[in-house]
Amino acid sequence: MFDFSRLRRFPDVEAPNLQAWDATDELLVQWALEAGVPGSEIAVIGDEYGAITLALSDAGLSGIRVHQDLVTGRRALVNNARALGSSGWQSHELDETLLAGARVVLVQLPKSLAALEEIADAVARWAASDAVLVAGGRVKHMTLAQNDVLARHFAAVQPQRAARKSRLLVASAPTHPAEKPLPAPETSRHVISHPGSGFSRGEGEASLEFVLCAYGGAFAGAKLDIGTRALLDAMPALASGSSAVAARPMVVDLGCGTGALAVAFALQHPPATIIATDRSAAAVRSTRATVAANDLQDRITVTLDDAGSDLGDGSADLVLLNPPFHLGASVHEGAGHRLIEAAARLTREGGEVWTVFNSHLDHRRVLTREVGPTEQITRTSKFTVTRSIKRA
Repeated sequence: MFDFSRLRRFPDVEAPNLQAWDATDELLVQWALEAGVPGSEIAVIGDEYGAITLALSDAGLSGIRVHQDLVTGRRALVNNARALGSSGWQSHELDETLLAGARVVLVQLPKSLAALEEIADAVARWAASDAVLVAGGRVKHMTLAQNDVLARHFAAVQPQRAARKSRLLVASAPTHPAEKPLPAPETSRHVISHPGSGFSRGEGEASLEFVLCAYGGAFAGAKLDIGTRALLDAMPALASGSSAVAARPMVVDLGCGTGALAVAFALQHPPATIIATDRSAAAVRSTRATVAANDLQDRITVTLDDAGSDLGDGSADLVLLNPPFHLGASVHEGAGHRLIEAAARLTREGGEVWTVFNSHLDHRRVLTREVGPTEQITRTSKFTVTRSIKRA
């Protein structure tokens, strides 16, 4: 019997109320073992910290292919495998190399229907013709709409009996051919207007216009979430009152999502060099599409990374930060605190961190402690925008 309690979330946030597995992982492992297929014909998608992959490997299966959206999950899988002395799996992106010849695909249900749509399309497109997709989740987070998404790509979708507050959905008989065109990103155009604000791409203009692209799994899709919009609305104050945007600043969009902040800043400040980084592969893919749609490939570099860990200390003049306040399905400030600590490390002495966060959170105190003096720029009933100066 595999000991799930030995698994850790590191390098992601760890806390007493957070663990590296749940009952859904156990049900998916049980289903795969009872199916009796070799590890080389199993693909695992959404295995947050490696629980499914390592339990199957512990049972003697090898050649398992795994895709995790979050780089923190990928690193946690490696760390857990090293601690357990486990091997027998390979990491892949969500592509044909992950799914070719796979007969059983185990999926931890993602939060968004768009992400599930992308996964179901990929399995139907590239897996074996007799492939079975087994998707599991916590019952309280499951909806009939998930069944509908799977039914668009498989002829049969059978919900299983719930156990330990989790349930599996078994989808079989893929219904569309590999020749079907690959899904394109969702795309929308946004205009940010502030008369006389300095938002301009050309002289005399008083608005900022850009295209936003999103693949499945990217937070808020191609829409502007209200936190990002709040920071965009504050950018004129950043342009007029910040020493960090003088000359040719080095800017980091930390946790870039679909790239709205990076692109908006690049359009407003042509001399700037920008690195947009996120721990989500879906976010990075979306940001790259957004950067290309706005013809900014020579100005913005996009990287998949955990809290800017590959970037040098003190390398940024300015950090733009819209930190998450969820860890999976849990509301938790830990992810935001990790990014604030990362922003402090990345910012040079005298540089600035501009942050937007839910007004009820205690981030201003954390920013003051980790970065330096922090002032409020704007505040609404839901969101606060602050400017922090990196202390010596």
